[in-house]
Amino acid sequence: METRVFRALAAAGFDDFTPAQARVMQRIGPNGTRLTELAEAAQVTKQTASFLVDQLERTGYVRRLPDPSDARARLVCIAERGIAAQPVAEAAVAEVEGEWRAHLGERQWAQLRQALTRLREITDPYQ
Repeated sequence: METRVFRALAAAGFDDFTPAQARVMQRIGPNGTRLTELAEAAQVTKQTASFLVDQLERTGYVRRLPDPSDARARLVCIAERGIAAQPVAEAAVAEVEGEWRAHLGERQWAQLRQALTRLREITDPYQ
């Protein structure tokens, strides 16, 4: 699925985006997320998260804004380019999931989704 998503992104002009950056970007909340929280959620060091966010900011996918709840902190927020890329990625995911659903049938598809959702509790507990 990841390969298909990145192919679709590249075809739509979002060819300056890496899987490592996606790992961080996928964990940005709708109202922004602090860098330390992103690092923890992506299970990377704060330095790595900072490096990836710097890259994403330079290419226009994210921006840093003051945290309204703490003047000393900043939030990482999805920027215009990131917002524009989201429907492309979502469409690619939906296409792959449709193929899987057609191949497995409704019952097995539902079982797969349920199992993957449960496994996420241990593979990505911060989500």
